[in-house]
Amino acid sequence: MAKTIYKTLKDLRSGRISVEKAVLRLKDLPYKDLGFAKIDNHRSIRRGFPEVIFGKGKTPDQIVRIARKIISHDGILLITRTDEKVFRKLKRFYPKIKFDRNSGIVSYRKSPALIKRGTVLIVTAGTADLPVAEEAKSTLEIMGNRVKSLYDVGVAGIHRVLKNKDSLEKARVIIVIAGMEGALASVVSGLVSKPVIAVPTSVGYGANFSGLAPLLTMMNCCSPGVAVVNIDNGFGAAYFASLINS
Repeated sequence: MAKTIYKTLKDLRSGRISVEKAVLRLKDLPYKDLGFAKIDNHRSIRRGFPEVIFGKGKTPDQIVRIARKIISHDGILLITRTDEKVFRKLKRFYPKIKFDRNSGIVSYRKSPALIKRGTVLIVTAGTADLPVAEEAKSTLEIMGNRVKSLYDVGVAGIHRVLKNKDSLEKARVIIVIAGMEGALASVVSGLVSKPVIAVPTSVGYGANFSGLAPLLTMMNCCSPGVAVVNIDNGFGAAYFASLINS
């Protein structure tokens, strides 16, 4: 690995390769091996943002060890699906670290983010979809996006979303979050010229099948320009929206 880095820098200085080729040569190196985890230190080169920690299933001590390595390398941290215990442990080392209880997201930035030009609009069908929406919002903000929200405008009272058509058109990307039958993504996409990212949620009665019903509705959307992420995946929708907004 060290030889690859040395040779790349030497070739770059001599003009034998371009900056773009140097990045391509190094983008898969290196990673930090902690034994129980291998931290991808070049994720930000390939994807524009460092590795994100999925907190569920990991112990607080594991998360803290991974988090400290990521912060020391990139100065940015995002943990999804975590809790206050992890937050308190990390706060000892990073007093300015933030925790959003609604979404279960821990975030930290050593330096302020460069704010992207466009706005990402988060639209929810109901108030019960807010935890997923807040996960998306926290993710978008730490990635440097302007975020606006339009909550509780589901198709059961469709006049609520129709009244906000101007707000929908002003956004560069729209994230639509809905449970029950998940029809809101089709409605919003039919009203605008912007890309729509649909997030099915597990909100609903028995035949909702914990989000499977809206997932299938969104995947069968008749309006073009809709991408669908997994059930309750506010983080995935936000990450995709941020890439588009870049």
